[in-house]
Formats: sequence, structure tokens, C-alpha cells
Amino acid sequence: MTSPDPQAPLSDDAAATRCAITLVGFGEVGQVLADDLLAGGQSDITVYDIAFADPQSAPSRAAAQRAVRRADNAAQAGARADLVICAVTAAADLEAARAVAAGIAGGAFYVDLNSASPGSKQQAAALVDAAGGRYVEAAVMAPIDPRRIASVMLLGGPHAQALQPLLHRLGFVGSQVFADTVGPASATKMCRSVIIKGVEALLTESMLAARHYGVEQVVLDSLSDLLPIGDWPRLARYMISRSVEHGVRRAEEMREVSHTLSEAGVSAWMTDACVTRQSWAPRHKAALEHPALGEMLDAMRATPTKSLEEKPR
Repeated sequence: MTSPDPQAPLSDDAAATRCAITLVGFGEVGQVLADDLLAGGQSDITVYDIAFADPQSAPSRAAAQRAVRRADNAAQAGARADLVICAVTAAADLEAARAVAAGIAGGAFYVDLNSASPGSKQQAAALVDAAGGRYVEAAVMAPIDPRRIASVMLLGGPHAQALQPLLHRLGFVGSQVFADTVGPASATKMCRSVIIKGVEALLTESMLAARHYGVEQVVLDSLSDLLPIGDWPRLARYMISRSVEHGVRRAEEMREVSHTLSEAGVSAWMTDACVTRQSWAPRHKAALEHPALGEMLDAMRATPTKSLEEKPR
């Protein structure tokens, strides 16, 4: 790959026909992006995930089923890319940036999709930019489904403006330049998560108790007086199920939210409690088999009381 001028965006021709893309992290988000990029005609895609060390891991199997090139390590993955897109767990944000920076090509864009605090993103940016890359933070403002690659993303940093045209041509049509510094985009997502993940945790606690007393429908009906948003039972089941299915990842994100609040001088009392409830929820994945809210709650409540209430380690 010919390294571009670090201050100049890729040309239209390069972006359209010679854009080498690397995806670091090949879980749910990485796989969705790979599929959409391949469907859009991109053929030069390299992927890397630490789980590739296990050939039977879900990322390993997913990579084997797609027309992508597997890298042996993060530095190798970044060395041949015009564009690196990082989608790892929140806790691995800095580790991933450091690993990719060890080999990143001069002038390559590094897009950080991870749900990390502004402070973490700023540290990651310093690592990537010092190595000659061009760091851009990207806050994904909704679940990756149903809009997938077109999901709304807030871009931040001094290189965001140069990157946006390339992202749009690749299919990231929901991306928009939000700030010319690193931090505001991730702060927006983190503060939003206080509400979204917090409501998930509150609904879980409320509905588990309400089901015991047989008043869950009355509680939900009463919410419509204050928050007339439509089908509350359907919404409650959806939000609780998100915690049950993705609670481990959500708890990691909420730990970053806690850091975000601390960076702002705000005590994270509610957020820290949310970490506990989100960490607890995935114990009950079998409950997802029940399509009705009441039956799902019954399955969750079937856990012995001590296990139901104890905090996860």
C-alpha cells in the first residue's frame, strides 16, 4: 500500500477502488460491517480478533465463512490498511489502539467505534496519532440492527472531516461530523447510556417484583399516563431482553460511563448500580425462549431467591 499524505484525504479513485479495510474485533458488529462492506463491493478486507487464537471460537468460524483475509495480530492487521475500524469490547479500547498503533500505516484512518469514555478515547487517539495514523472517534448512537452499516454515528476529532466522504462512499451514510476534537461524541453516547441502560435495569427490577405481586400490567398501564409511548409490555420485554442477551457487554460499557461521569466530576451512584444489574441479567438467557413478558419474568424468577438477589463477582 502506498502511504498517503498524513494531512490529505484519500482520493476519490483510491477510496472507490483501492481502499484496504481492516476490522479489528470480529464479534457481532465486526461481522455486520464485513457483510455490508462485501455486499457493497469491497473486496480487500482484513480481519483480526484476539479470539482467532482459538480456531473453534465464534469469530474464527465467522471469518472462515466470509471472503476476508485473517491477520495473525493487530499490528499486522493495521499495517496494510487505508482504514482501520475497531469494534472491540469497551474494556479493550486502549489495548486495541496500542496494538494496532504498533504497525499502523502512515496516514491510515483509525475509526474507534468502542463504547469508551472521552478520557479513554483521548488516550487512544494519542497512541494512534503518535504512530502516524489518523484517529477518529465514532459514537454509534443506536443498536447495530436494523440499520447496520448505515447506523447513526457521531464522528469526532481533527481528522473526522477528511474521513466522512470515504465513509459515506463505503455505506456509512448515517455518519456525521460532530466535533473537531476527540471526546464530545463519546460523551454524548455515554450520557445517553445512563438513560437507556438505566431504564433497562429499572424495568428489570420493577417487573420482576411486580410479577411476584401479579400487578405488572397495572404498573405498565400506569406508565402510559406519564410516558405515552405505545405498547409498554412489548417495550418492557424488549428492554429487559437486551440486558439478558447483552448484559456482559452492557456492564462493560456502563463501567466506561462511570468513568465518564467521574471525569465530569459527577458521582456515578445510579450508573454503578446499573453495572450490577446488567452483569446479573445474562444469567437468565434461557428466559429469552419465552415470547411473552410474563412468561419471561417467570423464567427469570425461577432462579432461587439467593442467586436472584446476590451481586455478581
